[in-house]
Amino acid sequence: QVQLVESGGGLVQPGGSLRLSCGASGFTLDHYDIGWFRQAPGKAREGVACISSSDSPWYFDSAKGRFTIARDNAKNRVYLQMNRLKPEDTAAYYCATDPNVSCGSYWYERVISRSQGTQVTVSS
Repeated sequence: QVQLVESGGGLVQPGGSLRLSCGASGFTLDHYDIGWFRQAPGKAREGVACISSSDSPWYFDSAKGRFTIARDNAKNRVYLQMNRLKPEDTAAYYCATDPNVSCGSYWYERVISRSQGTQVTVSS
């Protein structure tokens, strides 16, 4: 069964850091672009970061300068290191991959979500 499972979310104070992790089962990640998007209640899906199968990162405006995406193909996992978190980063974060969708401006709009997500809350 193809599955993506996120972990690492939680409550953090503004300015703090979190590291999200996404593990894949039922398939190997190394051939696919994979990334993170987020969605807050009542708001549209927003791209965060994507990393290509050749290990090239793509950051959306929400993440530039603060977040880092990385993949570990040996562990079949992808990570999102989030630093200098802000209250506006509060959202459910999802990792996603789709063989028909490459990293790029429209990645987060086209990728199909198949996971539960992990909640990130930034608040004092």
